[in-house]
Amino acid sequence: MEAFFRTHTYLVEHVQASVRRTLMDEIDWSDRLIGIKGTRGVGKTTFLLQYAKENFDVRDRQCLYVNMNNFYFQGRGIADFAGDFVARGGKVLLIDQVFKQTDWSQELRRCYDLYPQLKIVFTGSSVMRLKEENPELNGIVKSYNLRGFSFREFLNLKTGNNFHPYSLDDILENHEHIIKEILPYARPAQYFQDYIHHGFYPFFQEHRNYSENLLKTMNMMTEVDILLIKQIELKYLTKIKKLFYELAEEGPKAPNVSKLAHDIETSRATVMNYIKYLTDARMLNMIYPVGEDFPKKPTKVMLHNSNLLYAIYPINVEKQNAMETFFVNSLWKDHTVNQMGKDPHYIVDGSKRFRICDAKNDGKIRKTPDTYYARYNTEVGHDNQLPLWLLGFLY
Repeated sequence: MEAFFRTHTYLVEHVQASVRRTLMDEIDWSDRLIGIKGTRGVGKTTFLLQYAKENFDVRDRQCLYVNMNNFYFQGRGIADFAGDFVARGGKVLLIDQVFKQTDWSQELRRCYDLYPQLKIVFTGSSVMRLKEENPELNGIVKSYNLRGFSFREFLNLKTGNNFHPYSLDDILENHEHIIKEILPYARPAQYFQDYIHHGFYPFFQEHRNYSENLLKTMNMMTEVDILLIKQIELKYLTKIKKLFYELAEEGPKAPNVSKLAHDIETSRATVMNYIKYLTDARMLNMIYPVGEDFPKKPTKVMLHNSNLLYAIYPINVEKQNAMETFFVNSLWKDHTVNQMGKDPHYIVDGSKRFRICDAKNDGKIRKTPDTYYARYNTEVGHDNQLPLWLLGFLY
């Protein structure tokens, strides 16, 4: 136990949280069992350590961070360890990568039943279905999603500002006023393309090649998050990777499931399941018509965020595709995004029509009052035409 406390102290003392995540204030920390899900690379470990740093003295033994990567837990369950921690006065146990232990959900349930004075906050992959696949946790766990940096968070980091998020309704109704609050302190257009290229994953701050780091992260998403958690045999890994690459290379469009099934030598149903796994891992987004959902064939499959475009196929990134990818990813946190067939309009929350367009070339588009036009290559907007970058302030 002493070794774990020493590690905890060192990690909390040295944690570098350059931007305070808004999720920190959205969580009800009074709950006893809290799950933080998120794709690999978005900063879940940093988030746990930042919580410890904000709420406990670094040497306060009421709080302890542990990582299930530690080989110690191959021979001992979480519940037994938690019992020792509680016996020493422990009150908050922060468990990183909980899925690395077999029977982790049953172990968490034992902790919940045996130690009512203990709060557990754990992190897991976005692929995990905490309640649907783990009925023993249903009704007792509160689940939250940690996303990559929003454009707002990226801009705050780069400029030293502390801009706050806005709701979608506020942006649509008051974007001209909101812009006037931002432009005196920062020029978003100077940073927007950098964000599109490398701003979503916090590890862009590390002194390593970002694209290579992202490629490594994407491989870990498939090899660990999908294969391990979904319990897929290793021999199918190459099929999943090939499918992902073909979808990325084709760009945002309706998938030709028959062709994809032929290319990776599997069934149509398996292709759709693989696409769903890649979506759960936050590598893809599936867009459906209003009222439809998986397992039906989506209207469009696109990469989850624009950074992935440049890592997978950098020589063929079309600006329009990157901007639409940014739009969908920014809205995805709290809103539903749909699209019909080849219609260029997106439908948000079942009723709001959006079209993404280039401000330098949108004179050819006939504007209608029932549509919002999210325009790139501009910093300002008017009426139902707003700058696309401002949708990066939704969280």
